[in-house]
Amino acid sequence: MNKAIIGRKVGMTQIFAEDGKVIPVTVVEAGPCPVVQVKTVETDGYNALKLGFIETKEQALNKPELGQFKKAKITPCKVLKEVRIEKVEGYNVGDKVNADIFAAGEKVDVKGVTKGHGYTGVIKRWNQHRLKETHGVGPVHREPGSMGANSTPSRVFKHKHLAGQYGVENVTIQNLEIVRVDAARNAILIKGAIPGPKGSVVTIADSVKSK
Repeated sequence: MNKAIIGRKVGMTQIFAEDGKVIPVTVVEAGPCPVVQVKTVETDGYNALKLGFIETKEQALNKPELGQFKKAKITPCKVLKEVRIEKVEGYNVGDKVNADIFAAGEKVDVKGVTKGHGYTGVIKRWNQHRLKETHGVGPVHREPGSMGANSTPSRVFKHKHLAGQYGVENVTIQNLEIVRVDAARNAILIKGAIPGPKGSVVTIADSVKSK
């Protein structure tokens, strides 16, 4: 990818296209993101930018985190993420990456952490069917069902769909379209939904699959 930015999910709304169609969009407050470090193939073995987002107080960071910002002479930020890009030429420590690096019509991949649902059963977690609610079935109708274990293999196979923690996973939604960019408000409007609750931090980058 050639460019990326860190943003904060504001929420969803809808806008009208020129032909009158309603487009559901997610509003992302993207940047400004100061460049804290520039990594190159010569020094680090790969090209990448270390970006900050959401300014904070020095007391909120530990010494290793704070040291990176002091070395770059940048106001400490709450979020510090590294994004890999193909070319780092033209980027310098202290530069700011703004929402206007993207334009309407571009395809992007959005990475985020999904909403947490706690400990859930197999129906909510894996979309399994419940048991029949007829005579002789139950008393539980939402149980996972037979484990299939007998003398062979005498165990439950790994990765079987069972109850457990659901959500709070790193998820990437690919090939989303940017509908509008508002540089004055540092806002990017992306068609459709993206991972995470309102206020969560996401990373927007060039789509790896679009041509």
